[in-house]
Amino acid sequence: MKKILGVGAALVDILANVSDEWMDAQGVQKGGMNAVDWPQMEKFLNSLEKPIRVPGGSTCNTMVGIAKLGGNASFISKVGEDELGRLFQDHLKNSGVESRMGISDVATGCVFSAVTPDAQRSMWTYLGASSNLGETDFTKSLYEGVDLVFVEGYNAFNTECFKKSLELAHQMGIETALDFSSFGVVDACRKTFDELFERKMIDIIIANEDEAFAYAGVKEEAALDVLAKKAKVAVVKIGKRGALIAKDGMVTRVQAGSAKAIDTTGAGDLWAAGFIYGYMNGWDMERAGNLGSVVSNEVVQVMGAQIPEEGWKRILAHRG
Repeated sequence: MKKILGVGAALVDILANVSDEWMDAQGVQKGGMNAVDWPQMEKFLNSLEKPIRVPGGSTCNTMVGIAKLGGNASFISKVGEDELGRLFQDHLKNSGVESRMGISDVATGCVFSAVTPDAQRSMWTYLGASSNLGETDFTKSLYEGVDLVFVEGYNAFNTECFKKSLELAHQMGIETALDFSSFGVVDACRKTFDELFERKMIDIIIANEDEAFAYAGVKEEAALDVLAKKAKVAVVKIGKRGALIAKDGMVTRVQAGSAKAIDTTGAGDLWAAGFIYGYMNGWDMERAGNLGSVVSNEVVQVMGAQIPEEGWKRILAHRG
């Protein structure tokens, strides 16, 4: 079974429903990611009544999804020696993901996800211990037996560490996949992404329609065409209309699920889990993309990025 190593931030999602008026008052674009320090995060958390706490982080969600599908997934990041860190480590173990976690003297990172009535989520992120992951944490022994390294765009803010994780994979002949993560990340880290594309360090690019537009300046198939020139496989997810996938000069369109969304937290992460699982098993792009849609369709029906067991039973029945 092919092994996938996920590199990302170890974060605990703090979820709460908010009104459109509350969102407007924050002065940021809905649906984006905003980096904050601990005092700012603490202010948000102190204002919430009974928020939901769910271990997550973009790449962690994807690795959990791959493991639940029956894949071989591992994850590297750092957590603090605190309650949230223990919650996160237990989550990996219970989900069947191999932990390559380090321990930091900084608090475990967290994300406040504000969910508006339209099921859109806007995020404020405190990276905490995750930001202490460094270049020296990436060694050839970490990559032994690994067939694909999956990274999130958020990692690009830790530029040298981000590059090292991909350079080492490239040197060892290991495939790489990049999820852009957020249009804000694309705007802020474009120079780093362009350098990696130029050096052929990325084999698979996954973007939603906002991220693709932020990078390419055009939409949908035109954006897909731009991304397809940067990697062997390019994906542009187009929300309720599904996704477009380019590989070997061919474009495949897959449909989204039909469920009514109550929270889109984790939807892209779990779509990536289904797609990468299929890709690593040698499936064609339509079959892999359809599995991504099936997994994503389940997670939007719950608050947070953890699909309940009955949802996984439906997914596995579909996978066959």
